[in-house]
Amino acid sequence: MLFASASLLLAFVSYVAGHGYVQEQVVGGTTYTGYLPYSDPYYSTPPPRIIRKIPGNGPITDLSLIDVQCNGWSEGGVIGSAPAPLIAPTAPGTTVTFKWTTWPDSHLGPIITYMAKAPSGTNITQWLPGNSAVWFKIAETGKSSSGVWATQTLINNAGSWSVTIPSGLAPGQYIIRHEIIALHAAWTYPGAQVYPSCSQIQITGSGNRSPTSFVSFPGAYTGTTQGIVYDVYTNTGSYPIPGPTVWT
Repeated sequence: MLFASASLLLAFVSYVAGHGYVQEQVVGGTTYTGYLPYSDPYYSTPPPRIIRKIPGNGPITDLSLIDVQCNGWSEGGVIGSAPAPLIAPTAPGTTVTFKWTTWPDSHLGPIITYMAKAPSGTNITQWLPGNSAVWFKIAETGKSSSGVWATQTLINNAGSWSVTIPSGLAPGQYIIRHEIIALHAAWTYPGAQVYPSCSQIQITGSGNRSPTSFVSFPGAYTGTTQGIVYDVYTNTGSYPIPGPTVWT
């Protein structure tokens, strides 16, 4: 049996009932299949991926959990994620495209992307950042001046979302943490739904730029962080995107 009790089965069904994940990623022109939570675990030898494991397509709502970093399902015994076996090579200034599964149009919210560099001498296929402040933000989109949310643009683009690796970024192994924060139930905390996806890349070249300010996951977002508690139905003004400013 996969589940120890009927209650856990019901919890799992509730977990997988919504909502989305990155099913494919294009890095420097090369396409990589994402971690597929409903098929990969059932192979005798799981297919190697650049995207770290996720337990399903459900959200993280407790922002104090390690799950908010790279996904997980602590309630069901899946504590955080785990490193992936592959690393995608790319250069500063190149485009990375994330292709999501079908996103519900009711799940309005921002799309945000972070990176974290593995310590020198550490193999990223074995590295877990834990609670360390290693993450810096490279891209964010919230709500436009005309009221269009990032998720609406994602849907209009058939689930495809692209970001650019910062120019001049120092070479090394990095995790890209790409997320959607769905705000359809975020009028109170907990309510905001975080959908993180983490992939592993190798930055090539001779860049010498590195950020100097970092955040941790968990830690970057709390129940009092701007943009985490937000009523999408009554707020018609601008949206305060959570987290630090974008590093450029």
